[in-house]
Amino acid sequence: MEETYIDSLDPEKLLQCPYDKNHQIRACRFPYHLIKCRKVPRTEISHHISSCDDKSCIEQDIVNQTRNLGQETLAESTWQCPPCDEDWDKDLWEQTSTPFVWGTANYCGKNSPASNIVMEHKSNLASGMRVPKSLPYVLPWKNNGNAQ
Repeated sequence: MEETYIDSLDPEKLLQCPYDKNHQIRACRFPYHLIKCRKVPRTEISHHISSCDDKSCIEQDIVNQTRNLGQETLAESTWQCPPCDEDWDKDLWEQTSTPFVWGTANYCGKNSPASNIVMEHKSNLASGMRVPKSLPYVLPWKNNGNAQ
C-alpha cells in the first residue's frame, strides 16, 4: 500500500486519460490535459489524437530520454589502487604489548615496573555514593507473571 501512495505522488508517473485511452499523460500535466481533452467534441477526436499539445510534450520527453541513454555509458575507469605500505601480519608478530582485555587497565609496557600495578575499577560517582540495587519502577519482563 505504501508503494501506491508513493507512486501517486510521483510527478513523472504516466496516467491514462479517461477521455482517450491512447493518451498517456505525466501526473504533473494531468489536470491541464483533462481540461483540454474534455472540451474536445467526440466528432473531432481523431484530429485531437494526432495534434494534442500534451502528446508532443510526451513525445519530446521520450526522444530526450532515448538520447540520454546513449550518453550515460560511462568511460572505463583508469583509477588504480595506490601501493600499500602496511603489512598487518608482520605488525601482529612484532607487537610487544599485551592484548586488550575488557575490565583491566594496562597502560605500561611489559618490562616496566609499573606494569605490576593493579588498577581499581573507578566509578564516576563521588565517594560515599553507590549505584542503586533496584530500579524505581518494575520492568514488565521482570514482573514474573504477577498481575498489577
